[in-house]
Amino acid sequence: MSEKEARISIVDNQDAAIFFGAKDANFKYLASICGAGVSARGADIIIKGQEEEVDDTFALIHSLLDIVKNEKQLTITDINYMRELLKRGEQPRHLDIVSGTILTTARGKAVKAKTVGQKKYLQAIMDNDIVFAIGPAGTGKTYLAVVMAVRALRNKEVSRIILVRPAVEAGEKLGFLPGDLIDKVNPYLRPLYDGLFDILGVDVAQRYMDKNIIEIVPLAYMRGRTLNDAFIILDEAQNTTPQQMKMFLTRLGFGSKAVITGDVTQVDLPRDNFSGLIEVQKILKGIEGIAFQYLTKEDVVRHPLVQHIIDAYEQYEASIDGAASPREEG
Repeated sequence: MSEKEARISIVDNQDAAIFFGAKDANFKYLASICGAGVSARGADIIIKGQEEEVDDTFALIHSLLDIVKNEKQLTITDINYMRELLKRGEQPRHLDIVSGTILTTARGKAVKAKTVGQKKYLQAIMDNDIVFAIGPAGTGKTYLAVVMAVRALRNKEVSRIILVRPAVEAGEKLGFLPGDLIDKVNPYLRPLYDGLFDILGVDVAQRYMDKNIIEIVPLAYMRGRTLNDAFIILDEAQNTTPQQMKMFLTRLGFGSKAVITGDVTQVDLPRDNFSGLIEVQKILKGIEGIAFQYLTKEDVVRHPLVQHIIDAYEQYEASIDGAASPREEG
């Protein structure tokens, strides 16, 4: 295969600064993962190497400059994601991935889809009354559901938001926590509070909660209720039993929408309890108005190491599949 050289010039100085990153962190990382040699001369990027590797690197850099131009920011997560898309033979422009600003947070941050999976997830929420979002940590399942709930409230599509979580976490027992029942379950609901505070601001979120426009409740408190004109989110749904899942889904009233999020690889139920989120995929698949959106490690928008952690756990679990887990051995 023949040698090749290519050059890309970044005309806008601000775009160049964003592309290279603080102390050239973005550029150094990009150079470390590309097969071709990548160097810079001012705002010119020079790519040298085997023809195929130069072409791949050229396409990646152009896709990253597309992000810089449209978002005025670039992260290592963006670099990894676009690289993965190109490796799979996909070449969507950044504008084809993002779905426009969904909502602006209290701090003025524009919330948009960051991956193809997230875009499909947001579209599923718009198109269906019940959406199941299943995928690993860091894919934006809960945060984007809360964003869509606040958006629906602002647009007067619903009159209230109900955020629900099962009070089951990694072997912890409620009885060992101090305080009354509300004090005991509040730590389990904290991630929902964090999302609300980020999107609405603490003062507005607290005012909505004081007026019961927004409720954050443990799953056990849902029994017997019918929820009309509401946007309901069930978070950490992998920790529901089949009976609890059925109970939750049958709370849906007129004018309401429900989003159920969870990661089926992180079930914290007692060993003899089956996850309702796993079972419901078999029961409700194919029903019109109900959508299942599966997010993957490619949709992770946290620290780049999160993707590697997910990979490592998948490889480890595959290696012990069919054998006794070390945790089970005496």
